[in-house]
Amino acid sequence: MSAAPQSEWNVVVWNDPVNLMIYVVWVFRSLLGLTQEGAQGLMVRVHQEGRAVVATAPREQAEVTAFWLHHHGLRATLERG
Repeated sequence: MSAAPQSEWNVVVWNDPVNLMIYVVWVFRSLLGLTQEGAQGLMVRVHQEGRAVVATAPREQAEVTAFWLHHHGLRATLERG
């Protein structure tokens, strides 16, 4: 019997009126390992569209990513990929 494949989960960051854009870029670069351009692109998407998928991973890994985003003051949720 083989194990069922793990489903992928999206980590979604939501826009907020509190965090500065430069701080959000720093968090994305620090936690997600993104380039400056990649982090800025995601930050702009969050700002303009109200949300952006910043990572996709198996559930446990996605939960850890969301935890660290919360720890840095960003609002993040999970949704099935």
